[in-house]
Amino acid sequence: MKLSIATSLLLLSSPALAQTPKAQGIIVDLVNDSDDQDERALEERIGGIDLRLNSVYSRAERLFIGDVAEEDRARVLELLRGDARVEVAEPNWEVEAFGLPNDPMFEKQWSFAMVDAPSAWDVADGRGVVVAVIDTGVAFENHKSFRKVEDLAGTEFVAGYNFIDDTEHANDDHGHGTHVAGTIAQTTNNGIGVAGIAPRARIMPLKVLDRGGRGTTADIADAIRMAADEGAKVINMSLGGGGRSFVMENAVKYARSKGVFVACAAGNGSRGIVEYPAAYAGSTAVSSVGPSRKLAFYSSWGKEIALAAPGGDKQEGGELGGILQNTIEPGRVGATSTYLSYQGTSMATPHVAGAAALVMSLGVTDPAKVEQILRSTASEAGARGWDPKYGSGILNAGRAVKAARKAVGGPSHLLAALGLALLFTVKLKGSRSVGLGGLGLFAASIASAGLFFAPSLGLLSMPLAAMDINLGPAFASSALWASALPPLAFVLVLLPVKRAAGTLTGLCLGFAAHLLVSGIVMPADVALIPGFAGVLDRTWLFANAAALVGLAKLVSIERR
Repeated sequence: MKLSIATSLLLLSSPALAQTPKAQGIIVDLVNDSDDQDERALEERIGGIDLRLNSVYSRAERLFIGDVAEEDRARVLELLRGDARVEVAEPNWEVEAFGLPNDPMFEKQWSFAMVDAPSAWDVADGRGVVVAVIDTGVAFENHKSFRKVEDLAGTEFVAGYNFIDDTEHANDDHGHGTHVAGTIAQTTNNGIGVAGIAPRARIMPLKVLDRGGRGTTADIADAIRMAADEGAKVINMSLGGGGRSFVMENAVKYARSKGVFVACAAGNGSRGIVEYPAAYAGSTAVSSVGPSRKLAFYSSWGKEIALAAPGGDKQEGGELGGILQNTIEPGRVGATSTYLSYQGTSMATPHVAGAAALVMSLGVTDPAKVEQILRSTASEAGARGWDPKYGSGILNAGRAVKAARKAVGGPSHLLAALGLALLFTVKLKGSRSVGLGGLGLFAASIASAGLFFAPSLGLLSMPLAAMDINLGPAFASSALWASALPPLAFVLVLLPVKRAAGTLTGLCLGFAAHLLVSGIVMPADVALIPGFAGVLDRTWLFANAAALVGLAKLVSIERR
């Protein structure tokens, strides 16, 4: 499927107009147990087509492409769709891709302040997470006439692929992909140029667009599957448009099933329609705001929007209103390293991809939970709650990493809860005050500490005390939630219930365990408490943990 892009400046010279999707050729996805004989039989049956594997990564998926004249396309597709050997047959739609460190130009990166990146860097840097950039390639190496840009010198890369030329050298001859990769993981704090959101994340460059910005959806689908199979945990796709492709949609679903967070640009159509692939289930659709925190004049929006992020708006601030990163001179092979200011949902999306890498580097590995954290900690924009232009709000990486750190207590929370429950039971055993149902006490302690070993349970896999991230920014890391008040509310309501004492005691102890772990293992930053994860925060957490142990004792005595 042909996919064309232009530089952000060209794309945004005027708002995009709705256009009838165009197609070049077809994509045929055969059932996985088909063989070469099936392929030849199809060619003979249809007549006049030559099916060929899209790339070296297409064989397992049995993904073929073929050239078909426009006037014959509908007839050929109808025949193919009626054959049991064909899983999907569809047109090749044409789409578009959207365009505090010592780094001397960091002060011009206003978008990093908007998403609170400096605060996020106090907690995480993306280390250990691979981010696949599916784009025009990246200027990441010196190879033949290609040159690595200066401010990616310290950025780590993993093996990628060039689906345009079928080589391992995914070099950028356009500039778009290098700009996007820089927002995610530009070498930071190196005294050169600019910074990246997740500077220690590793980039997997996957080139699916050529020098003129053209590519195929077959290549994109192959790239998505390769990224998922080769260890990427985040995919950034600053591209989109055209008609719906079930081949690409299935690839997105596959990546999500493999634990990959997929961030996609909503589009630059300046209308209420989110482009594909951002509109697919499993994608996190990103709209764009300018320096004023208002929706950018070009940004698409709609019901699929999850988040907004800064993508620039030069109508507000001229060149300084765009997103500044290190890239190459547009469209030149061997072009020199330069710093350019772009605008577009293409530029907004890597802010979200970088923030996802920060969250995942802290141990939150379920993409659904990553999205939940990013959305629940977003800064308010538009109507309260969800809004079709801003989604859940404007990305706030600082809040997100703090919420992520709270959510990953795992074994520490469980051991602390069990330890408190055991000590509590032993201490009170002789007083007959534990005639509460020991099983209920231990079960509640474990459940309230978070069933980390059962991630399929969704919210129940998180510590109860960390569920404030699901209540929105006003509650995230709140001093009221990170206290004895929530369990106390349960006690006041449920204590009169017969045989509830054991469960309530366990709830108090599990909650106390989370506060203890938050104060010792991974100090939390409690909202309204002065300082960042400091002595006052720890004092608050320890004092409320002690109060909860006392409350557990009172409950047990009251219901003897």
